[in-house]
Amino acid sequence: MFQRVTLRLLHHPFTRAANVVWMLEEIEQPYELEYVDVMGGQHKQPDFKAKNRMGKLPTLIDGDVVATESAAIALYLADRYALGRLAPTPDSPDRATYLRWAFYAPSVIEPGCAANSSKWEFSPGSVGWGTYAEMLDTISGAIGDGPWLLGEQFTMADVVFGGTVRWMTQFGMLERRPEYMSYVERLNERPAWLKAKAINDRIAHERGLDQKR
Repeated sequence: MFQRVTLRLLHHPFTRAANVVWMLEEIEQPYELEYVDVMGGQHKQPDFKAKNRMGKLPTLIDGDVVATESAAIALYLADRYALGRLAPTPDSPDRATYLRWAFYAPSVIEPGCAANSSKWEFSPGSVGWGTYAEMLDTISGAIGDGPWLLGEQFTMADVVFGGTVRWMTQFGMLERRPEYMSYVERLNERPAWLKAKAINDRIAHERGLDQKR
């Protein structure tokens, strides 16, 4: 049966939009990718900034809806297209934990890693991410016995949180604790992740981007 494609991702494989391809594969809905020439500054042009004033990727278009910011896109997609499967329903007792870890990645892990690697001077009590050591232990606690953040149920929070842990350990901004790496290994076995990685790698190769790194 023909399905009309309404999901369109403004995309570049070397941006956070690459992780949104994984999200789109997980929800199992048809979508299109529209390449954005980031190196050429296309994302800073007026027509792009009319969709996203930050001039950044990812930017997702779903019919008349424009969604930006990776975690917000993740929650939007899960609620709209995979509620109950990739997102706990609003009346589920797991909903709060799901939201906690989905927001923890951009609001704590990313700035916490940046602060640690750049040796920022700040009072831990005055910033949302606290201390680096507490953040590391909190990540360990979130992963717990696994296999996923909500135990046996894989959710979109794992895409956001896990994608961040993968990225930060890959580039040495997070300790490679055994529990972190075991979690990343499980994420790397997801069929949707493998499809998304192949798509991003193919686009990077077709555009000659893999030779510019």
